[in-house]
Amino acid sequence: MKIESLTLHHVSMPLVAPFETSFGRETVRDCIIVELRAEELTGYGECVASREPGYNYETTGTAWHILKDFIAPLVVGKDILDANDFQKRVDGIRGHHLAKAGVEMALWDLLGKRDGKSLKEMFGGARERVEVGVSIGIQESASALVRTVTSYLEQGYRRVKIKIKPGREVEETVAVRKAYPDLRLQVDANSAYTLESALVLKAIDDLDLLLIEQPLFEDDIWDHRKLQAEFKTPICLDESVVSPRHARYALEMEACRIINVKPARVGGLSQGIAIHDLCHAQNIPVWCGGMLETGIGRASNLALASLPGFILPGDISASDRYYQRDITNERFVLNDDSTITVPTEPGLGVTIDEAALKEFTLSEITLKA
Repeated sequence: MKIESLTLHHVSMPLVAPFETSFGRETVRDCIIVELRAEELTGYGECVASREPGYNYETTGTAWHILKDFIAPLVVGKDILDANDFQKRVDGIRGHHLAKAGVEMALWDLLGKRDGKSLKEMFGGARERVEVGVSIGIQESASALVRTVTSYLEQGYRRVKIKIKPGREVEETVAVRKAYPDLRLQVDANSAYTLESALVLKAIDDLDLLLIEQPLFEDDIWDHRKLQAEFKTPICLDESVVSPRHARYALEMEACRIINVKPARVGGLSQGIAIHDLCHAQNIPVWCGGMLETGIGRASNLALASLPGFILPGDISASDRYYQRDITNERFVLNDDSTITVPTEPGLGVTIDEAALKEFTLSEITLKA
């Protein structure tokens, strides 16, 4: 379909509560909403780059530049067949996966609306509901963390991920496990450790954790292989897997036993599907990570996580976990069985709250053919 225009909305949305990881603390979440128009239809995507280059080198500022000056000229006025066609067109742009993924998501939304199919149908999803958990940032103390975990369990979440960093890992994890011996619990280091300092995590290796996520450097696979050999608990890679190729490296090296699939991190939903397919063929569990998405990205993640290989709960969570007011009219709610229902309407299956989008938009630009 011929893309007539591309609009970028830089939005900034207050979080319900601060979210702290090993690389920083967020109280407001910035991102870029991508809007594509074609054949009297509008498709929406979400570029999850934030203000700070903590999790990823991309920021809203760099993504805006790449989207406007490099990706838009390859898309606007062009007849884009599908996601694979899009990936071929942007292949000459090195990296900048978050920017690419935002446009690809909008393209999927357009194609689904044109064909009258939901993303779940287009992907070949197998589930009507996706099992989800909640990700909890670093708290002021171990006791405060247990109280926070309790509050989310009371809301109905059955799997919890806690963020850790050096000096804030053993006491916290032990406290949560002691309070909840049967809880499906996992920890996420966001690359905070070295191969040597990560040995402190041996103290939590017997706590029956689902996984230890990305303990070492964000570009490392080899040292994770060494670390996994020392642990009973599965190591899960996140930041290190930036493409299907890197997923293959990790599996061949036995650097992990689980992979967190974030479609934005790997350059788009099509790339996330490819990683799922690779892992599913080798019986390697995958799960869908989260990036504090709005309802746009949340709908996209739910569709992806409906694929059969996503056998662990995702970091998708309900809308009210992050935002009092979202930019979609639809609010995703937690079902009684700790699942969220996958959208079934064409495309992403969500509609935009135009007033909310306008309220949260800091800047906007439209590029036409």
